[in-house]
Amino acid sequence: MHTATTTVCLVRHGETDWNVERRLQGHLDIPLNANGHAQAARLAAALQGQRFDALIASDLTRTRQTAAPLSAALGLPVCLDARWRERHYGALQGLTLDEAPSLAPAPWRAYRERTPGHPLCGGESLTDFAGRVAAALEDVERHYSGRRVLVVCHGGVLDIVWRIASGEPLDTPRKVPIPNAALNTLSHRAGCWHLDTWASLEHLGDALDEL
Repeated sequence: MHTATTTVCLVRHGETDWNVERRLQGHLDIPLNANGHAQAARLAAALQGQRFDALIASDLTRTRQTAAPLSAALGLPVCLDARWRERHYGALQGLTLDEAPSLAPAPWRAYRERTPGHPLCGGESLTDFAGRVAAALEDVERHYSGRRVLVVCHGGVLDIVWRIASGEPLDTPRKVPIPNAALNTLSHRAGCWHLDTWASLEHLGDALDEL
């Protein structure tokens, strides 16, 4: 029975203009804004000198842009994996949280109530999304057992990861903050995921504005 501890440090991408506007991005390919680039640079500076065995990122622009300075600082190539993408929000994509209730009432209700099987009218159900994220996380543990991995992903993905590690069901309200460019660390030992640190922001300094 293997007893090695696998450590996975997960980072939400840096800030985008749509984050500031509270607009749902999902699979839409939105780049970082100036603050997001500053956050990514500060994160890279904070992690320089730390040992990681792999750097994995969602294939969307905002995660690739966040991963680029990390790659340079750590001397690691970025392995892109679409399974680490944000949830596809279907009819809600591109809408602000203020617009969605009137423009897409049915998917908005399912989104707010966290109805596990509802695909948000052309999007991805919470159940399917959670299965995708769980498979990606399991693959990291299998391929990098006993090593340290850095993953650049999205807020919704981190919500699922937190639920996997904490045992929280899919249909309950989110109970933890998930800021842009924060550090979140899990370890896998004795057959289970454990939460080590969550939403660490000390490295951002003055780049931390209204997230």
